[in-house]
Amino acid sequence: MSRLIVAACAAALMLFGGAARAAPADELRAFLEGGRSAEAYALGRRHPEELGKPDFDFYYGIAAVDSGHAGEGVLALERYVLNRPDDLNGRLELARGYFVLGEDARAREEFGIVLAAKPPAAVEAQIQRFLDAIRARESQYRPSAAFALEAGYGYDSNANGGPAGSSLILPNGVGVTISERFVQAHDTFTHLLASASGSRPVSPGILLFGVASFDTRRYDTERRFDQHNLAGSGGVTLIREKDIYRGTLSINRLYVENDRYRDVSSLSGEWQHQLDELQAVNAFVQVAELSYTGINELRNSYFYTAGGGYQRALIHRWRPLLRASLYGGKEAVKSTERADLTRDLYGTRLTASLTPAERWALGVGLTYQRSDFDGGDPLPAGFAPLPPRRDKYWALDAGLSYALTRALSVRGELVWSQNKSNNAIYEYDRNTAALKLRYEFK
Repeated sequence: MSRLIVAACAAALMLFGGAARAAPADELRAFLEGGRSAEAYALGRRHPEELGKPDFDFYYGIAAVDSGHAGEGVLALERYVLNRPDDLNGRLELARGYFVLGEDARAREEFGIVLAAKPPAAVEAQIQRFLDAIRARESQYRPSAAFALEAGYGYDSNANGGPAGSSLILPNGVGVTISERFVQAHDTFTHLLASASGSRPVSPGILLFGVASFDTRRYDTERRFDQHNLAGSGGVTLIREKDIYRGTLSINRLYVENDRYRDVSSLSGEWQHQLDELQAVNAFVQVAELSYTGINELRNSYFYTAGGGYQRALIHRWRPLLRASLYGGKEAVKSTERADLTRDLYGTRLTASLTPAERWALGVGLTYQRSDFDGGDPLPAGFAPLPPRRDKYWALDAGLSYALTRALSVRGELVWSQNKSNNAIYEYDRNTAALKLRYEFK
């Protein structure tokens, strides 16, 4: 998150008015207003004779911070503030430079001076985002805790993920009629969530963390599809300069219509490397055990996944953050009776998040996953066997949130999804929409 904020704040350059500008400073300013920080920095490097002139130092400092040369930028901005201590524009940009360098105490002090002057609401909101990021970063060396409550209401076009009709043709050409209880059912629902998280440093660069949550989806009519989910996870994070290593142990229990349906326990490892101020890559592995109850026990399995991803923040007033990930895995069913459910899978996810205006956040995502099963569903003797099942799942999601206060936000969510399969029983379309209210205790 801090990288996203750093890449974004050039839009709040001038808070209370500007200063007289020399010619090179005018050129720097024009580049910055066009979102061309790297070019502004390169131009500034060609004019060393201008260093020490307040107007030049101001714009050169901003360009240096934005283009990944925070050390040079802070030196220039310190000179500017020394010459013009009452200019809050300079103090804001100097605070941002300290933030990039990890000088949290000095950044907090400069941000505090600007806040004390009662800046416009948009600037105050920007500063609060920085202060939130500083608090998150401080959790690396001091204990931290957070709590959240969420409530919402929505619509689900296919609560059970069923096919559109009851009369289907199987891949072997046989026509079947399934029970209406397995056919697509639409309904409205209530959503509730409560979560708690915390971390505690045990030595420099080593943190223990834990998360616990409960969420529920309660349908208004189709109560047999109600879902309640209990989850907990904990682990250790190791921070080494530009690298973060994390090991996590997780447990999850899902109830359907108040009956325990499935338990999942997993162990995962993740590595993240910061390439520069704007880019990062990551890789992960996970091993999980899925345990079902009742007649679904035949689906008990081990699940193995591995993948990697890339993220990039763009320098733009909307603060774009782009992410892409690829993964592959295998679900190995324990029972020989349903070995057909063993599958290989692979997929990808692309996301983009934007801040089109202060207090607003927009996110969109695209997911694709292919599953290749070891066989088709077993049929009674005398019927031609079904070919191995092949599924392709697509989903497009979007969310728009608005921060009513620092702690309270409202969010609208839309998800369009489709599962295509060579077996009509498993084909479905599903669309959901929800409006949620969230309160966070920080």
